[in-house]
Formats: sequence, C-alpha cells, structure tokens
Amino acid sequence: MALPKRRHSRTRGRKRRTNWKLTAPNVVACENCQQTRLPHHICPHCGFYDGRQVMTAKEA
Repeated sequence: MALPKRRHSRTRGRKRRTNWKLTAPNVVACENCQQTRLPHHICPHCGFYDGRQVMTAKEA
C-alpha cells in the first residue's frame, strides 16, 4: 500500500474538503393541497401527481 513520503499541510487537506457540505432538499408546493412535496413525486398528503389523483392519501 502506498504511503506518503511527507505530511500533507493543513491547507491541502482543507482544500480537498471544501465541497463536503450538506444541501437542503428541494421542495415545491403541491398544486392541489399546497403542502410541500419533493419535485416529480406523488404528494403524500393528497395523492395527486400532475393534476391527477394517482393514489389514495394516507389517513392519520
């Protein structure tokens, strides 16, 4: 297994880790019930997708 000949500096390690960040999920409002949902997914609250009733909504 390869081993580094010299220690990497803090700057070099931190430059490598600059893109380690979390992104918030993109949410949109449902056209039918105005609840938030993921884009291109069936609304879990009312069961609509693309203006049509696709499934029955879960009862609480």
